[in-house]
Amino acid sequence: MDQIIGRLYPAFGLLLLISAVGIGGSLILRGAPIPELTLQNLHPDNVPIFPLLFLTISCGALSGFHATQSPIISRITQRESQGRAIFYGMMITEAVIAMIWAAAAMSLFDGQSLNALLKASGPAAVVSQVATTTLGAVGGTLAIIGVIVLPITSGDTAFRSARMIIADYLNIGQQHISKRLMIALPMFVIAAVLTQVDFNILWRYFSWANQSTAMIALWVGAVYLTLSRKNFWVALLPAMFMTAVTFTYILNAPIGFGLARTLSIAGSLVITAAFTAAFFAGTRRQLAGSGPAVVPVDEPAGPVRVPTAAAGD
Repeated sequence: MDQIIGRLYPAFGLLLLISAVGIGGSLILRGAPIPELTLQNLHPDNVPIFPLLFLTISCGALSGFHATQSPIISRITQRESQGRAIFYGMMITEAVIAMIWAAAAMSLFDGQSLNALLKASGPAAVVSQVATTTLGAVGGTLAIIGVIVLPITSGDTAFRSARMIIADYLNIGQQHISKRLMIALPMFVIAAVLTQVDFNILWRYFSWANQSTAMIALWVGAVYLTLSRKNFWVALLPAMFMTAVTFTYILNAPIGFGLARTLSIAGSLVITAAFTAAFFAGTRRQLAGSGPAVVPVDEPAGPVRVPTAAAGD
């Protein structure tokens, strides 16, 4: 992590931030028109806003992918309070970057032309045109490089986190390269097989799985805050909402159960109510038998002792 992520990724992140600020500044200086937000459904195919909006904006709004990074981050932070800046801070930063790019796309394209460009050339063409139009050839090229880096770094950290999780569960030390390859190679094979699937279909499954991971992380956080006798509503309310979102989608979507939308919403509300009832019943039992609250450790940790499963990373 020190040799690769710690040295290279900050530069990539800085490039992404600078390009986003440049694009936002260009829109302001040029007086570019940006459509106002209305309650009208502006999707070319008039698809329902709920739950698709919350599956489409799956990283800039609420990201399950960030939750998967905890196996890495938990090994290199020194105190619990740093998690707020690392996770919440990055969520807000990414949301701002996403809003800037969305504003640029809405300013340069109308709904029909954007949809046509996406179908013809994919998201890469939109990124290229937005970047070069707002920042020129040189600045646009740097912005494109910053965007290209995103899937590369995401893939790297995703595989790294998955390897650490599997190693922890199976208690396989990661000091030696052979032990790492023992876990990593099968994952690479599975990934190679998945590349043969239609990307548009695969991305829909990823988006749903991403938000499902966020939902699970929110439920876990709500339980932790409850057992710590802290304000658990900050995690519980989003957990309930995301439960309704993810189950509505998978019950209604063609890639899921394909149920009618009204029935899917009703089913998701029943599931959300069941989850919420189980949450209160379970935490009440644990609090009744736990005695003192679970107090988070938030003192400076000094030298960080790396767990066995991550040693050598």
